[in-house]
Amino acid sequence: MFSGQDLIYACSAIGAGLAMIAGIGPGIGQGIAAGYAASAVGRNPGAKGDITTTMLLGQAVAETTGLYGLAVAFILMFVKPFS
Repeated sequence: MFSGQDLIYACSAIGAGLAMIAGIGPGIGQGIAAGYAASAVGRNPGAKGDITTTMLLGQAVAETTGLYGLAVAFILMFVKPFS
């Protein structure tokens, strides 16, 4: 059947997959932010620089949650705590 080590590897792989679900939220949020920024530039082209700067700053902050999920997934896949 399964040894204890096999169970740990399987749970690590499942946990890494679940951790990557954290990438869904930033993707949706960044798309919404870019859409609203494009709409705002369409209404006020003179403020393009300010709108773009604010949008990129907000997207960078939103992306950190996705990067944390990626870091957790890498740790679960490549660091074997009970080897």
